[in-house]
Amino acid sequence: MIHKQLKEDFQYVEGLGYKVLGVFLQGSQNYGLEYEGSDIDTKCIVLPSFEDFCLNKKPVSTTLILPSNEHIDLKDIRLMFECFKKQNVNFVEILFTKYNLINEAFKSLYQPMLDNAELIARYNNYAFVNCMAGMSMEKYKALEHPYPTLVEKIQKYGYDPKQLHHILRMHEFTRRYISGETYEACLKSEIPEYLIDVKRGCHSLVEARKIAKEKLDETIEMKNEYMNKTPLAINGEVEELMNNVLINVLKKSFLMELEV
Repeated sequence: MIHKQLKEDFQYVEGLGYKVLGVFLQGSQNYGLEYEGSDIDTKCIVLPSFEDFCLNKKPVSTTLILPSNEHIDLKDIRLMFECFKKQNVNFVEILFTKYNLINEAFKSLYQPMLDNAELIARYNNYAFVNCMAGMSMEKYKALEHPYPTLVEKIQKYGYDPKQLHHILRMHEFTRRYISGETYEACLKSEIPEYLIDVKRGCHSLVEARKIAKEKLDETIEMKNEYMNKTPLAINGEVEELMNNVLINVLKKSFLMELEV
């Protein structure tokens, strides 16, 4: 089912006129937190045309919503690589997913990104902990906010259970990352059954508020303590690797386009 969705998303984006580098599964299936009815959402890396590159046109970054309500996050390769450097787990996770469909023309050139996923995921330790704390704060603010897409959940539970599950997941991820576990291991929760129950709304509003505040405060405290005790570490070799992959992919893409 997932492979079928990847192929369909690849073809759909190509049909819109984009040159696709690859389509990658994102979300709950990568964390082992899917349940019946979970959407199959993807991220799609696209390549700019030579003309758009020369004219410095704004790189594409948008979300496509399919008739099934499943999402394709569409992003120019240059922006995607910047997201990797910012260490946002929502982007870094696609380096580890077992579900991807990569354009054969660029597969070997992109492969170093997958081969060095663990190093890329720890490219900048401060960026990671800052990102986790920041995401936790965003999810906390969204916990009871009646966004149009969440009104039904807010009316039913008084809050959005998915936001609470994110806060718990960020807390666990931060703790395990700081303790030195591999990034790949951290992606899989130690308490998947509980987190799935949380997404289904097992907690009352009172409980959700208390848990969310406690876990957010602890995540921020872990971040601050880590940054006070641990020096900033930015891996220059990893940055060079990412830059080389970016250059090599774009070079081949432009040469293919100009040869036509």
